[in-house]
Amino acid sequence: MEKGHTSSVAEEKQQAEETTTIPPGLNQAEFNDLGRVIAEFHTYRVNSVHCSSLLAQRIHAPCDVVWHVVRRFDKPQTYKHFIKSCTVREDFSLTVGCTREVNVISGLPAATSTERLDIMDDDRHITGFSITGGEHRLRNYRSVTTLHEFRREGRIWTVVLESYVVDVPEGNTEEDTRLFADTVVRLNLQKLASVSEGLARNGDGKAQVM
Repeated sequence: MEKGHTSSVAEEKQQAEETTTIPPGLNQAEFNDLGRVIAEFHTYRVNSVHCSSLLAQRIHAPCDVVWHVVRRFDKPQTYKHFIKSCTVREDFSLTVGCTREVNVISGLPAATSTERLDIMDDDRHITGFSITGGEHRLRNYRSVTTLHEFRREGRIWTVVLESYVVDVPEGNTEEDTRLFADTVVRLNLQKLASVSEGLARNGDGKAQVM
C-alpha cells in the first residue's frame, strides 16, 4: 500500500473515532441526541499538521440565557479567560465577516489576536470564528460553538459544544497543541457556565448581558 494512501486511511479512521467518542461532559443520552449536530458542525478532516478537538459543557440555565452571552462577538471577555480587552470598529455590526481585536493577558504565548465572525445563526444557536492575524501561535484556528437545550423530568439545562481545528506549530507535537487549546477552551466553558447560571438565577439574563 502506498504511503499517501496509508496516511489517508489513518486520517479517516481517526475522524471516525473522534465522531463516535463521547466528549467529557456529555452522557450517552445527550450524545445520542446530538450525534447529527456533531457530525455536521464539529467533525474535521485533519492531517499530521493539524489537530482538532471537541469539548462539551453542561449549563444549568435555559438556552436563551446562555446564547445571549455567547453571541456577543464584541464582548468575549464576558466569559473568556485570558482576554485583557477587546475592541471593534466604530461602525461595528454583528454580522458574518465582522472582526474584533483581542489583547491577551501577559503570561501566555500570545499578545494579540485578530478574529473574524464566520457563523451567526440566532435560530439554531450556532456561532463560529476564525483567527486571521495577530501575535500568537494558534495559526489557522477555526472554532464552532453550538447550544442545545434539554428539558426532561421538569429540569431545563443547556449543553454547549465547542470544537476547533488548528495548525500544529513547528517544533510542537499534536498532543501539546491540543492540550494547550483544550485547556483554554475548557476554562472558557466553565466560566460561561458560571456566568450563565448566575444570570439565570437573577431572572433577567438578557438585560444583564446587554
